Amino acid sequence: MAAVIPPGSKATDCVTKVELSVSCDNLLDMDMLSKSDPLCVLFVCNSGSQWSEIGRTERIMNCLSPKFSKTFVIDYYFEMVQKLKFDVYDIDSDNCSLRDADFLGQMECTLGQIVSSSKLIKPLMMRDNRPAGKGTITICAEERTDNRVVAFDVAARKLDKKVDCYDYNNSGSHDFIGSFQTTLCQIQQASQSYAEFECINGKKKQNKKGYKNSGVIMIKQCKIVKDYTFLDYIMGGCQLNFTIAIDFTGSNGDPRSPRSLHYINPQGYNEYLAAIWAVGSVIQDYDSDKMFPAFGFGAQIPPTWQVSHEFPINFNPSNPFCAGIEGVVYAYQQCLPQVKLYGPTNFSPIINHVAQFGHQALQQHTASQYFVLLIITDGVITDMDQTRSAIINASRLPMSIIIVGVGGADFSAMEFLDGDDGILRSATGEAAMRDIVQFVPFRQFQNAGTAALAQSVLAELPDQVTSFFNLFGLKPPSEPNPS
Repeated sequence: MAAVIPPGSKATDCVTKVELSVSCDNLLDMDMLSKSDPLCVLFVCNSGSQWSEIGRTERIMNCLSPKFSKTFVIDYYFEMVQKLKFDVYDIDSDNCSLRDADFLGQMECTLGQIVSSSKLIKPLMMRDNRPAGKGTITICAEERTDNRVVAFDVAARKLDKKVDCYDYNNSGSHDFIGSFQTTLCQIQQASQSYAEFECINGKKKQNKKGYKNSGVIMIKQCKIVKDYTFLDYIMGGCQLNFTIAIDFTGSNGDPRSPRSLHYINPQGYNEYLAAIWAVGSVIQDYDSDKMFPAFGFGAQIPPTWQVSHEFPINFNPSNPFCAGIEGVVYAYQQCLPQVKLYGPTNFSPIINHVAQFGHQALQQHTASQYFVLLIITDGVITDMDQTRSAIINASRLPMSIIIVGVGGADFSAMEFLDGDDGILRSATGEAAMRDIVQFVPFRQFQNAGTAALAQSVLAELPDQVTSFFNLFGLKPPSEPNPS
């Protein structure tokens, strides 16, 4: 998973398409002799603060609580913050010109907020940020994907040749036995009473006198099941729990020195803060309470000045949560002058800490929670063997780990933890169940911007979430769009 999006590149392939439907309630009445004739316009924010129109609903005559039938279909990218703006107008002209229309209110949000809510209800606001009366807007999201799959229970008898599935998959030299044609409907109907189909080899039928078949395929069972997608889990109530771990080891340098990686420049920037904002701004849309635990490691902390590898940066062990990404940033800024940077660089304590919650979530037997740990570090791991074991244990839990390397250190050891070059194994040879680590060096994104960093480290997270829950057969807490 170490693939890095080159600086200046675009987003990865679209995860899926999402259909948005819009309705409003209690709109302002701008017409003297009748009610408003509302229409909704959808804008998307491009680079910077430029808004581009991507579509409009139909106009509904004389209605203050419209339910628009025309929908918007948008490409959904989990790893990007996709800002949307819904403007509602009272249309007075036949050509639906906005120039002559009365403004009824607007609402700004992200696509992530919509899909994580499934149904998002917000008040409409005027352009000067005053409430647009009692007007509200409701956005409903539905994934435009048919995620049904057909599951077969198949047997065969008297085939011409025995097939060894293991050799078949690995050798590449496959011998054709025969085939038959049917439809899904026929198989479903026939499987209710144990269906059989003759397997015919066309060449043998043509050349062999008295040829009957090359065996019989028996369909014992055929059923259509749902293969849950990432948005099925998110819209069905799965929460992404985001934890941040910050490296406070001495190799970062004195935070008061401009040469330090922890030095916050007059613009309020350093690489640690940039990584927190980049990843956190995406993840926060998928956590309903927006409360994020944030920890430090490798520092001597008051009052005993013992080295800790798992201390809350708000110094409240009973409540390490920070309110929003802004709260994490504030706690980090307040923490810096209160600790002494020290060492060593140990990852395993914080990984094991988050894994405890992942283990508890797994006991619920539903796909209700998935944990994402962001580790930001400047150097080489000291407890490599313990970290490998911690990652291997976490690979069996609803958990992913993102490591962002800041500064100019040699991060080759971090690449080892990323499973792209092979399966990660512990010092005793135990293998990880799946690849859950994503590592990127921050320096590769210094010229590309933090959005590119977020795209690189988060693009594979949806697949990690769905593959884990599907592996364990866990369903969303609720069906987002029951058919």
